[in-house]
Amino acid sequence: MGHDHDHLPSEIRHEKPLWWALGLTSTFLLVEVVGAFWTNSLALLSDAAHMATDTLALMIALVAVRLSRRPPDARRTYGYARLEALGAMVNGALLFVVAAYILWEAIARFRQPVEIASTGMLVIAAIGLAINLISMRLLQAGSGESLNVKGAYLEVWADMLGSVAVIVGALLIRWTGWKVIDPILAVLIGLWVLPRTWVLMREAINVLLEGVPKGIQVDAVRARLCAHPDVRDVHDLHVWALASSTPALTAHVVMADGVDADGLRRQLGSALHEDFGIDHVTLQVEVDHCGDDCADGRPDAQGHHGHPHA
Repeated sequence: MGHDHDHLPSEIRHEKPLWWALGLTSTFLLVEVVGAFWTNSLALLSDAAHMATDTLALMIALVAVRLSRRPPDARRTYGYARLEALGAMVNGALLFVVAAYILWEAIARFRQPVEIASTGMLVIAAIGLAINLISMRLLQAGSGESLNVKGAYLEVWADMLGSVAVIVGALLIRWTGWKVIDPILAVLIGLWVLPRTWVLMREAINVLLEGVPKGIQVDAVRARLCAHPDVRDVHDLHVWALASSTPALTAHVVMADGVDADGLRRQLGSALHEDFGIDHVTLQVEVDHCGDDCADGRPDAQGHHGHPHA
């Protein structure tokens, strides 16, 4: 009793600013890595790891936009949207390795500080700040309309704060000569990157495990469906994410006798869209033939009720 769905977005928006932001960020990422080794600045290298999270976020946003254009096929009936989650897992793991290296190197520099080219460090960090400000401007318009663009915008905004920290550190090293400021900044930036990387990986794992999307409560969804006057019971309710911003739902709905099944499906689908933003909805409508047992039956651990399914 399901119905067809179109997974393709009605309009592809804000792709060009994403490409510009990705080009600027990835180019400066390479410059910052080279500059970090040239100036011996661990803080710059740590900020480069932070810049890598921005590049990752932009790439994920673009992959999601590009792949969303590809329709489902005979082998992948849900399309290719979950490549977004796989990419986040791989890149998150690499970022953990980079952060671990930076923290290990910082410990060594606490024991034996090295000379820092503070002027070069300052110039590179200032360029990075300018790149971040430009990228934020490019992404600002789309951040209110697309979750992918919003995520990339927040990543760039956070990295802008990292660039400011490196600039302050370079000035302090230049004025005071305290070399230990560099590894301190590196540790602080690394500790800033790791939690955000873990959050990214956790969200990707939730998508891959078909977990309930963030911001949606299954009990609230069930209560909304059961609140309809023509619904007698809801069972086999499943809510998961096809991608980070594409929730889906399936459920068996027991309706009262004499109710138009197609009309009930449309009404429930509209309610789920308006209240929870769930557009991919598949409802199997059943007629209550088992009397009060259906209404009073309690679900088991899997959400099943004690009555047969047609």
